Amino acid sequence: MIENLKIESTKELNDQAKKAVVALWNTEYPEKLAFENLYKFNQYLDNLSNLTHFLLSNENDLIVGWTFIFERENEKWFAIILSEKIKGNGFGRKMLDVLKQKETILNGWVIDHNNDKKNNGKSYLSPLKFYEKCGFETLTHERLELDKISAVKIKMG
Repeated sequence: MIENLKIESTKELNDQAKKAVVALWNTEYPEKLAFENLYKFNQYLDNLSNLTHFLLSNENDLIVGWTFIFERENEKWFAIILSEKIKGNGFGRKMLDVLKQKETILNGWVIDHNNDKKNNGKSYLSPLKFYEKCGFETLTHERLELDKISAVKIKMG
């Protein structure tokens, strides 16, 4: 599963890739953030400016990771989702390295607690320590507090 993985970039996701990304999102992110359907996911993407996708896939073109960069309020933002099956093998860092080649400054929101549940009932584990190891600064004074998410802002660059 973790051999021969490749990262490809694209400005647009085709329908097959969108379905795979939504499945990955709904499996790996907290259940409160899940997309009900492809229409809702398309609405989410339509609200992002200057979007570039990076898909991590195996030799069978199965998408096991997705990262994307976009602009919001004159800042570059990103998010990463990896399949639990490949975590801990350096692919998150590789995907970040691809983003760092494209952008010198990156911002993100990171859930900084382990209180949320995933769709499978398991706890969603905060990736904050991972980002700190990768050189991101945690901006503890900048938080996103919504019904669906409680997160802290991180920044690199």
